[in-house]
Amino acid sequence: MFLFLSDFLQKKRIDCFAPIPLKDCRVTKPYLLDRVGITEGTVVLLAIPYYTRSCTHPGRNLSAYAVSKNYHLFFDQLFDELLPQLRNAFPSNRFAGFADHSPIAEVDAAVRAGLGVLGQNGLLLTPKYASYVFLGAIITDANVPCQAGELTTCVGCGACKVNCPTSDGSLCLSALTQKKGALTPDEEERILRHGYAWGCDVCQEVCPYVKRALRSGSIFTPIPFFEESPLPCLTVAALDDMTDAKFAERAYSWRGRDTVRRNLLLLEKSQSKEENTPC
Repeated sequence: MFLFLSDFLQKKRIDCFAPIPLKDCRVTKPYLLDRVGITEGTVVLLAIPYYTRSCTHPGRNLSAYAVSKNYHLFFDQLFDELLPQLRNAFPSNRFAGFADHSPIAEVDAAVRAGLGVLGQNGLLLTPKYASYVFLGAIITDANVPCQAGELTTCVGCGACKVNCPTSDGSLCLSALTQKKGALTPDEEERILRHGYAWGCDVCQEVCPYVKRALRSGSIFTPIPFFEESPLPCLTVAALDDMTDAKFAERAYSWRGRDTVRRNLLLLEKSQSKEENTPC
């Protein structure tokens, strides 16, 4: 079974995956397992790289994960193709796919499956793609030969903690860009200071694992989906020009246009003032 799965994933240019016994995973949402009728078996963790050349654009004002189309669409397409094939090839077994809303603690399981180490920022750090990966899981009641390893951690340099915009205990910058309604002057200043209209990548950008992967070039995804329709520099005009269908393809669509537009207006207003300031 694992050979079948490996062959499928490699054809999709997915090369960072590993199995782990379900019993060795920390189950955080048991009702999801109950829903698919799986109580024991194996989890195959997938680390899907998403960082593209567009993410290196100097004017990028979105978290790198939001530059490409919504990753949920990628997993929907992957599982819609893969799961029927698995069920057809192994009719006596159950299979389910999860991404984001998962029954297990995905980072913990991915580390113990051997895909990387746990960073001080709480992210999985893979050798090839660093932390720029989306995690998914294929869970089956089949017992694939595998074993869980230790929960290994990064070198602990502390760069992510020292450089975090919220090291002072204030609201996470990523959460702040997603906050609905009016912002306080202090909150507006924080968005302007860091230049993000959506999300935050500071703890990743300063990480030595990320810097090493960037230097080697290994960080860039080989998966074509993430090269489609990149939009690293979102503007109010581009946002307003999007049809509802196109807007729904972006990672920030779940929060609605108003929140993203508020942040963009704030950034563009500040930029306009700077451009009109006499030297």
